[in-house]
Amino acid sequence: MNTNFVEELKWRGMLHDIMPGTEEQLSKAMTSGYIGFDPTADSLHVGHLVQIMTLIHFQRAGHKPYALVGGATGMVGDPSGKSEERNLLSEDSLNHNVECLKNQLTKFLDFESGASNAAVMVNNYDWFKEFSFLNFIRDVGKHITVNYMMAKDSVKKRLEGDTGMSFTEFSYQLVQGYDFYYLWKHHQCLIQMGGSDQWGNIVTGTEFIRRKDAGTAFALTTQLIKKADGTKFGKTEGGSVWLDAKRTSPYKFYQFWLNTTDADAKSYIRIFTLLSKEEIEKIEAEHDAAPHLRILQKAIANDITVRVHGEEALEMALKTSEFLFGSGDLAFLQKLSDEQVLEVFEGIPQFKISKQDLFTGINIVDLLAEKSQVFPSKGEAKKMILGGGVAINKEKVNNVDLLIDQTSLINEKFIVAQKGKKQYFLLIC
Repeated sequence: MNTNFVEELKWRGMLHDIMPGTEEQLSKAMTSGYIGFDPTADSLHVGHLVQIMTLIHFQRAGHKPYALVGGATGMVGDPSGKSEERNLLSEDSLNHNVECLKNQLTKFLDFESGASNAAVMVNNYDWFKEFSFLNFIRDVGKHITVNYMMAKDSVKKRLEGDTGMSFTEFSYQLVQGYDFYYLWKHHQCLIQMGGSDQWGNIVTGTEFIRRKDAGTAFALTTQLIKKADGTKFGKTEGGSVWLDAKRTSPYKFYQFWLNTTDADAKSYIRIFTLLSKEEIEKIEAEHDAAPHLRILQKAIANDITVRVHGEEALEMALKTSEFLFGSGDLAFLQKLSDEQVLEVFEGIPQFKISKQDLFTGINIVDLLAEKSQVFPSKGEAKKMILGGGVAINKEKVNNVDLLIDQTSLINEKFIVAQKGKKQYFLLIC
Protein backbone atom coordinates (compact mmCIF):
# COMPACT_ATOMS: atom_id res chain seq x y z
CA MET A 1 0.00 0.00 0.00
CA ASN A 2 1.78 3.16 -1.19
CA THR A 3 0.54 6.40 0.32
CA ASN A 4 2.07 9.89 0.25
CA PHE A 5 4.02 9.87 3.51
CA VAL A 6 4.09 13.64 4.14
CA GLU A 7 0.44 14.11 3.18
CA GLU A 8 -0.49 11.24 5.49
CA LEU A 9 1.29 12.89 8.43
CA LYS A 10 -0.31 16.26 7.59
CA TRP A 11 -3.95 15.13 7.62
CA ARG A 12 -3.35 13.10 10.75
CA GLY A 13 -2.03 16.22 12.51
CA MET A 14 1.38 14.64 13.12
CA LEU A 15 3.77 16.79 11.06
CA HIS A 16 5.76 19.52 12.83
CA ASP A 17 8.96 20.49 10.95
CA ILE A 18 10.26 19.35 7.58
CA MET A 19 13.52 20.33 5.92
CA PRO A 20 13.22 21.83 2.41
CA GLY A 21 13.68 19.18 -0.26
CA THR A 22 12.50 16.30 1.96
CA GLU A 23 9.13 15.86 0.27
CA GLU A 24 10.71 16.02 -3.19
CA GLN A 25 13.20 13.28 -2.24
CA LEU A 26 10.40 11.04 -0.89
CA SER A 27 8.37 11.49 -4.08
CA LYS A 28 11.35 10.54 -6.31
CA ALA A 29 12.18 7.04 -5.07
CA MET A 30 12.07 4.57 -2.21
CA THR A 31 14.06 6.29 0.53
CA SER A 32 15.66 4.87 3.65
CA GLY A 33 15.04 6.78 6.88
CA TYR A 34 15.44 6.17 10.57
CA ILE A 35 14.23 7.02 14.06
CA GLY A 36 16.23 6.43 17.22
CA PHE A 37 14.82 4.75 20.36
CA ASP A 38 16.37 5.22 23.76
CA PRO A 39 16.99 1.94 25.64
CA THR A 40 16.82 3.36 29.18
CA ALA A 41 14.09 0.84 30.07
CA ASP A 42 13.26 -2.71 28.97
CA SER A 43 10.00 -1.59 27.38
CA LEU A 44 8.74 1.19 25.18
CA HIS A 45 5.75 3.18 26.48
CA VAL A 46 2.82 4.98 24.86
CA GLY A 47 4.99 8.10 24.50
CA HIS A 48 7.00 6.16 21.90
CA LEU A 49 3.93 5.27 19.85
CA VAL A 50 4.03 8.47 17.78
CA GLN A 51 7.49 7.53 16.48
CA ILE A 52 6.43 3.92 15.95
CA MET A 53 3.41 5.14 13.96
CA THR A 54 5.71 7.43 11.95
CA LEU A 55 7.83 4.43 10.91
CA ILE A 56 4.68 2.41 10.10
CA HIS A 57 3.42 5.21 7.80
CA PHE A 58 6.92 5.52 6.29
CA GLN A 59 6.94 1.80 5.42
CA ARG A 60 3.34 1.84 4.16
CA ALA A 61 4.33 4.66 1.81
CA GLY A 62 6.88 2.32 0.24
CA HIS A 63 9.98 3.61 2.03
CA LYS A 64 12.51 1.61 4.05
CA PRO A 65 12.44 2.21 7.82
CA TYR A 66 15.45 1.78 10.09
CA ALA A 67 14.87 1.56 13.83
CA LEU A 68 18.02 2.60 15.64
CA VAL A 69 18.28 1.38 19.21
CA GLY A 70 20.80 3.54 21.02
CA GLY A 71 22.99 1.07 22.86
CA ALA A 72 25.83 3.63 22.79
CA THR A 73 23.81 6.85 23.21
CA GLY A 74 21.99 5.22 26.12
CA MET A 75 25.33 5.36 27.90
CA VAL A 76 25.53 9.13 27.36
CA GLY A 77 22.06 10.64 27.87
CA ASP A 78 20.07 13.06 25.71
CA PRO A 79 19.51 16.55 27.25
CA SER A 80 16.53 17.33 24.98
CA GLY A 81 13.45 18.00 27.08
CA LYS A 82 15.27 17.04 30.29
CA SER A 83 15.85 19.33 33.26
CA GLU A 84 18.57 17.26 34.87
CA GLU A 85 21.31 14.72 34.21
CA ARG A 86 20.11 11.19 33.58
CA ASN A 87 21.31 8.10 35.41
CA LEU A 88 23.56 6.04 33.17
CA LEU A 89 23.03 2.29 32.83
CA SER A 90 25.49 -0.58 32.84
CA GLU A 91 26.34 -2.35 29.59
CA ASP A 92 24.48 -5.50 30.70
CA SER A 93 21.32 -3.52 31.50
CA LEU A 94 21.51 -1.72 28.18
CA ASN A 95 21.98 -4.96 26.22
CA HIS A 96 18.94 -6.48 27.97
CA ASN A 97 16.86 -3.37 27.20
CA VAL A 98 17.97 -3.33 23.56
CA GLU A 99 16.78 -6.93 23.07
CA CYS A 100 13.40 -6.17 24.66
CA LEU A 101 12.88 -3.10 22.46
CA LYS A 102 13.75 -5.11 19.34
CA ASN A 103 11.07 -7.66 20.22
CA GLN A 104 8.45 -4.94 20.70
CA LEU A 105 9.21 -3.14 17.44
CA THR A 106 8.77 -6.34 15.43
CA LYS A 107 5.06 -6.24 16.34
CA PHE A 108 4.60 -3.05 14.35
CA LEU A 109 7.01 -3.14 11.43
CA ASP A 110 7.66 -5.71 8.69
CA PHE A 111 11.20 -6.94 9.29
CA GLU A 112 10.83 -10.43 7.84
CA SER A 113 9.10 -10.33 4.45
CA GLY A 114 12.21 -9.92 2.34
CA ALA A 115 10.59 -6.96 0.55
CA SER A 116 12.93 -4.24 -0.67
CA ASN A 117 11.52 -1.91 1.99
CA ALA A 118 11.60 -4.43 4.88
CA ALA A 119 12.52 -2.72 8.14
CA VAL A 120 16.02 -2.99 9.59
CA MET A 121 17.10 -2.83 13.23
CA VAL A 122 20.48 -1.27 14.04
CA ASN A 123 22.31 -0.58 17.31
CA ASN A 124 24.74 2.34 17.41
CA TYR A 125 26.89 0.47 19.93
CA ASP A 126 28.04 -1.64 16.96
CA TRP A 127 29.89 1.29 15.38
CA PHE A 128 30.83 3.15 18.56
CA LYS A 129 32.38 0.28 20.54
CA GLU A 130 35.68 0.48 18.62
CA PHE A 131 35.64 4.26 18.17
CA SER A 132 38.36 5.77 20.40
CA PHE A 133 37.84 9.14 22.03
CA LEU A 134 40.81 10.66 20.18
CA ASN A 135 39.53 9.44 16.83
CA PHE A 136 36.07 10.77 17.63
CA ILE A 137 37.19 14.30 18.47
CA ARG A 138 39.48 14.30 15.41
CA ASP A 139 37.00 12.86 12.90
CA VAL A 140 33.74 14.28 14.26
CA GLY A 141 34.40 17.07 16.75
CA LYS A 142 36.39 19.28 14.41
CA HIS A 143 33.50 19.59 11.92
CA ILE A 144 30.95 21.15 14.31
CA THR A 145 31.79 24.36 16.20
CA VAL A 146 30.99 24.95 19.87
CA ASN A 147 29.06 28.07 18.79
CA TYR A 148 26.82 25.88 16.61
CA MET A 149 26.22 23.43 19.48
CA MET A 150 25.57 26.20 22.04
CA ALA A 151 22.88 27.74 19.83
CA LYS A 152 20.63 24.67 20.20
CA ASP A 153 17.55 25.23 22.37
CA SER A 154 18.09 21.99 24.30
CA VAL A 155 21.56 23.21 25.32
CA LYS A 156 20.55 26.82 26.01
CA LYS A 157 17.70 25.80 28.33
CA ARG A 158 19.96 23.59 30.40
CA LEU A 159 22.74 26.20 30.62
CA GLU A 160 20.24 28.84 31.73
CA GLY A 161 18.96 26.55 34.52
CA ASP A 162 20.51 25.84 37.90
CA THR A 163 21.76 22.32 37.16
CA GLY A 164 23.99 23.14 34.18
CA MET A 165 25.12 20.40 31.81
CA SER A 166 27.96 17.90 31.84
CA PHE A 167 30.33 17.52 28.89
CA THR A 168 28.83 14.03 28.50
CA GLU A 169 25.39 15.39 27.69
CA PHE A 170 26.79 18.37 25.77
CA SER A 171 28.50 15.90 23.42
CA TYR A 172 25.25 14.02 22.78
CA GLN A 173 24.37 15.94 19.63
CA LEU A 174 27.77 15.06 18.13
CA VAL A 175 27.18 11.38 18.89
CA GLN A 176 23.68 11.48 17.38
CA GLY A 177 25.00 13.49 14.44
CA TYR A 178 27.57 10.77 13.79
CA ASP A 179 24.81 8.13 13.93
CA PHE A 180 23.09 9.90 11.06
CA TYR A 181 26.37 10.16 9.14
CA TYR A 182 27.12 6.45 9.66
CA LEU A 183 23.65 5.36 8.49
CA TRP A 184 23.82 7.83 5.57
CA LYS A 185 27.21 6.48 4.47
CA HIS A 186 26.73 2.75 5.10
CA HIS A 187 22.94 2.25 4.72
CA GLN A 188 22.00 5.16 2.41
CA CYS A 189 19.67 6.59 5.08
CA LEU A 190 18.79 10.01 3.68
CA ILE A 191 16.30 11.12 6.31
CA GLN A 192 16.15 11.14 10.08
CA MET A 193 12.81 11.55 11.85
CA GLY A 194 11.82 12.13 15.46
CA GLY A 195 9.81 14.25 17.88
CA SER A 196 9.95 18.04 17.55
CA ASP A 197 12.26 18.21 20.60
CA GLN A 198 14.85 16.33 18.48
CA TRP A 199 15.01 18.91 15.68
CA GLY A 200 18.31 20.38 16.90
CA ASN A 201 20.01 16.98 17.18
CA ILE A 202 18.69 15.83 13.79
CA VAL A 203 19.80 19.01 12.01
CA THR A 204 23.27 18.62 13.56
CA GLY A 205 23.41 15.29 11.69
CA THR A 206 22.47 16.85 8.35
CA GLU A 207 25.03 19.61 8.94
CA PHE A 208 27.76 17.10 9.83
CA ILE A 209 27.04 15.10 6.65
CA ARG A 210 27.29 18.33 4.61
CA ARG A 211 30.52 19.51 6.24
CA LYS A 212 32.32 16.16 6.31
CA ASP A 213 31.39 14.67 2.92
CA ALA A 214 29.52 17.50 1.17
CA GLY A 215 26.50 15.16 1.33
CA THR A 216 22.78 15.90 1.33
CA ALA A 217 20.44 14.58 4.02
CA PHE A 218 16.96 15.48 5.23
CA ALA A 219 14.99 15.90 8.42
CA LEU A 220 11.38 15.63 9.55
CA THR A 221 9.82 15.91 13.00
CA THR A 222 6.40 15.16 14.43
CA GLN A 223 4.30 17.05 16.94
CA LEU A 224 4.86 16.36 20.63
CA ILE A 225 1.59 15.01 22.00
CA LYS A 226 -0.05 17.14 24.66
CA LYS A 227 -3.38 16.54 26.33
CA ALA A 228 -6.09 19.17 25.88
CA ASP A 229 -5.95 20.05 29.60
CA GLY A 230 -2.20 20.66 29.43
CA THR A 231 -1.17 17.58 31.46
CA LYS A 232 1.48 15.20 30.18
CA PHE A 233 0.39 12.54 27.71
CA GLY A 234 1.15 8.92 28.62
CA LYS A 235 1.20 9.35 32.39
CA THR A 236 -1.33 8.08 34.93
CA GLU A 237 -1.36 8.12 38.73
CA GLY A 238 0.55 4.84 38.54
CA GLY A 239 3.24 6.31 36.24
CA SER A 240 4.03 5.57 32.60
CA VAL A 241 1.76 3.40 30.45
CA TRP A 242 4.07 0.71 29.07
CA LEU A 243 3.74 -1.55 26.03
CA ASP A 244 5.00 -4.54 28.05
CA ALA A 245 2.05 -6.45 29.57
CA LYS A 246 4.17 -7.23 32.66
CA ARG A 247 4.57 -3.51 33.38
CA THR A 248 1.08 -2.33 32.36
CA SER A 249 -1.61 -5.00 32.11
CA PRO A 250 -3.64 -5.09 28.85
CA TYR A 251 -6.72 -4.15 30.92
CA LYS A 252 -5.03 -1.01 32.30
CA PHE A 253 -3.64 -0.25 28.85
CA TYR A 254 -7.15 -0.53 27.38
CA GLN A 255 -8.60 1.66 30.16
CA PHE A 256 -5.97 4.34 29.52
CA TRP A 257 -7.31 4.87 26.01
CA LEU A 258 -10.95 4.37 27.02
CA ASN A 259 -10.65 7.19 29.59
CA THR A 260 -9.47 9.70 26.97
CA THR A 261 -11.48 12.94 26.84
CA ASP A 262 -13.57 13.67 23.73
CA ALA A 263 -11.22 16.54 22.77
CA ASP A 264 -8.12 14.32 22.95
CA ALA A 265 -9.84 11.31 21.33
CA LYS A 266 -10.44 13.29 18.12
CA SER A 267 -6.71 13.82 17.66
CA TYR A 268 -5.61 10.43 19.08
CA ILE A 269 -7.70 8.42 16.62
CA ARG A 270 -5.79 10.09 13.76
CA ILE A 271 -2.35 9.73 15.37
CA PHE A 272 -2.49 6.28 16.95
CA THR A 273 -4.66 4.22 14.59
CA LEU A 274 -4.31 3.28 10.93
CA LEU A 275 -7.98 3.93 10.20
CA SER A 276 -8.62 5.90 7.02
CA LYS A 277 -9.93 9.47 6.96
CA GLU A 278 -13.37 8.22 5.86
CA GLU A 279 -13.53 5.60 8.63
CA ILE A 280 -12.49 8.16 11.25
CA GLU A 281 -15.06 10.73 10.09
CA LYS A 282 -17.78 8.05 10.22
CA ILE A 283 -16.81 7.09 13.80
CA GLU A 284 -16.71 10.78 14.82
CA ALA A 285 -20.20 11.35 13.43
CA GLU A 286 -21.53 8.32 15.36
CA HIS A 287 -19.77 9.53 18.49
CA ASP A 288 -21.15 13.08 18.20
CA ALA A 289 -24.67 11.67 17.85
CA ALA A 290 -24.33 9.73 21.14
CA PRO A 291 -21.26 10.93 23.13
CA HIS A 292 -22.28 8.95 26.24
CA LEU A 293 -21.57 5.68 24.36
CA ARG A 294 -17.88 6.71 23.99
CA ILE A 295 -17.75 5.23 20.48
CA LEU A 296 -14.61 7.20 19.62
CA GLN A 297 -12.72 6.09 22.72
CA LYS A 298 -13.74 2.46 22.24
CA ALA A 299 -12.56 2.51 18.62
CA ILE A 300 -9.13 3.84 19.70
CA ALA A 301 -8.79 1.47 22.67
CA ASN A 302 -9.79 -1.59 20.60
CA ASP A 303 -7.45 -0.76 17.72
CA ILE A 304 -4.34 0.01 19.80
CA THR A 305 -4.82 -2.81 22.33
CA VAL A 306 -5.03 -5.39 19.53
CA ARG A 307 -1.90 -4.08 17.82
CA VAL A 308 0.12 -3.95 21.04
CA HIS A 309 -1.22 -7.01 22.89
CA GLY A 310 -3.30 -9.09 20.44
CA GLU A 311 -6.94 -10.19 20.10
CA GLU A 312 -6.99 -12.41 23.20
CA ALA A 313 -5.68 -9.61 25.42
CA LEU A 314 -8.35 -7.25 24.07
CA GLU A 315 -11.05 -9.82 24.79
CA MET A 316 -9.73 -10.19 28.34
CA ALA A 317 -9.68 -6.40 28.80
CA LEU A 318 -13.27 -6.10 27.52
CA LYS A 319 -14.49 -8.90 29.82
CA THR A 320 -12.66 -7.36 32.78
CA SER A 321 -14.30 -3.99 32.06
CA GLU A 322 -17.71 -5.68 31.74
CA PHE A 323 -17.18 -7.52 35.03
CA LEU A 324 -16.07 -4.44 36.98
CA PHE A 325 -18.31 -1.81 35.43
CA GLY A 326 -21.13 -3.68 33.68
CA SER A 327 -23.24 -6.76 34.14
CA GLY A 328 -20.47 -9.35 33.84
CA ASP A 329 -20.88 -12.40 36.10
CA LEU A 330 -18.69 -14.80 38.07
CA ALA A 331 -18.30 -17.22 35.17
CA PHE A 332 -15.62 -14.85 33.83
CA LEU A 333 -13.47 -15.08 36.98
CA GLN A 334 -13.97 -18.83 37.36
CA LYS A 335 -12.21 -19.41 34.04
CA LEU A 336 -9.10 -17.49 35.10
CA SER A 337 -5.90 -18.60 36.81
CA ASP A 338 -5.04 -17.13 40.22
CA GLU A 339 -2.52 -14.81 38.54
CA GLN A 340 -5.13 -13.56 36.08
CA VAL A 341 -7.65 -12.92 38.87
CA LEU A 342 -5.04 -10.84 40.71
CA GLU A 343 -4.34 -8.98 37.45
CA VAL A 344 -8.06 -8.16 37.09
CA PHE A 345 -8.05 -6.68 40.60
CA GLU A 346 -4.69 -4.93 40.28
CA GLY A 347 -4.90 -1.57 42.05
CA ILE A 348 -8.11 -2.59 43.88
CA PRO A 349 -7.91 -2.92 47.73
CA GLN A 350 -7.10 -6.50 48.78
CA PHE A 351 -7.33 -8.17 52.19
CA LYS A 352 -6.10 -11.56 53.35
CA ILE A 353 -8.43 -13.72 55.44
CA SER A 354 -7.93 -17.15 57.03
CA LYS A 355 -9.43 -20.11 55.19
CA GLN A 356 -9.78 -21.80 58.59
CA ASP A 357 -12.36 -19.20 59.64
CA LEU A 358 -14.53 -20.14 56.68
CA PHE A 359 -14.87 -23.79 57.83
CA THR A 360 -17.37 -22.72 60.48
CA GLY A 361 -18.56 -19.63 58.60
CA ILE A 362 -17.96 -15.92 59.26
CA ASN A 363 -20.75 -13.45 59.87
CA ILE A 364 -20.98 -11.02 56.94
CA VAL A 365 -20.56 -7.96 59.20
CA ASP A 366 -17.51 -9.47 60.94
CA LEU A 367 -16.03 -10.40 57.55
CA LEU A 368 -16.34 -6.89 56.12
CA ALA A 369 -15.47 -4.81 59.19
CA GLU A 370 -13.26 -7.04 61.37
CA LYS A 371 -11.55 -9.72 59.27
CA SER A 372 -11.03 -7.13 56.51
CA GLN A 373 -11.32 -3.34 56.35
CA VAL A 374 -13.96 -3.06 53.65
CA PHE A 375 -15.86 -0.95 56.23
CA PRO A 376 -14.26 1.06 59.06
CA SER A 377 -16.91 -0.12 61.57
CA LYS A 378 -19.55 -2.81 62.07
CA GLY A 379 -22.21 -0.11 62.37
CA GLU A 380 -21.41 1.27 58.94
CA ALA A 381 -21.31 -2.25 57.45
CA LYS A 382 -24.76 -3.09 58.90
CA LYS A 383 -26.25 0.18 57.72
CA MET A 384 -25.04 -0.30 54.11
CA ILE A 385 -26.06 -4.00 54.01
CA LEU A 386 -29.59 -3.12 55.14
CA GLY A 387 -29.66 -0.31 52.57
CA GLY A 388 -28.88 -2.77 49.76
CA GLY A 389 -25.45 -1.31 49.03
CA VAL A 390 -23.35 -4.46 49.52
CA ALA A 391 -22.73 -7.40 47.20
CA ILE A 392 -20.69 -10.57 47.68
CA ASN A 393 -19.56 -12.22 44.45
CA LYS A 394 -21.87 -9.96 42.47
CA GLU A 395 -24.97 -10.93 44.50
CA LYS A 396 -26.74 -8.34 46.67
CA VAL A 397 -26.69 -9.03 50.43
CA ASN A 398 -29.40 -7.60 52.72
CA ASN A 399 -29.16 -9.96 55.69
CA VAL A 400 -26.76 -8.84 58.46
CA ASP A 401 -26.83 -12.34 59.98
CA LEU A 402 -25.64 -14.09 56.79
CA LEU A 403 -22.77 -16.56 57.26
CA ILE A 404 -20.05 -16.67 54.61
CA ASP A 405 -18.30 -20.03 54.28
CA GLN A 406 -16.12 -22.00 51.84
CA THR A 407 -18.94 -22.31 49.32
CA SER A 408 -18.52 -18.58 48.62
CA LEU A 409 -14.93 -18.99 47.44
CA ILE A 410 -14.15 -18.37 43.77
CA ASN A 411 -11.44 -20.79 42.55
CA GLU A 412 -11.18 -21.95 46.20
CA LYS A 413 -9.33 -18.73 47.02
CA PHE A 414 -11.17 -15.45 46.39
CA ILE A 415 -14.25 -13.54 47.54
CA VAL A 416 -15.28 -10.36 45.71
CA ALA A 417 -16.88 -7.75 47.95
CA GLN A 418 -18.62 -4.74 46.49
CA LYS A 419 -19.59 -1.51 48.24
CA GLY A 420 -21.92 0.60 46.13
CA LYS A 421 -21.88 0.15 42.35
CA LYS A 422 -18.18 0.44 41.51
CA GLN A 423 -16.13 0.07 44.69
CA TYR A 424 -14.55 -3.38 44.73
CA PHE A 425 -12.48 -5.28 47.29
CA LEU A 426 -10.77 -8.63 46.85
CA LEU A 427 -10.62 -10.97 49.85
CA ILE A 428 -7.87 -13.57 49.45
CA CYS A 429 -7.78 -16.79 51.46
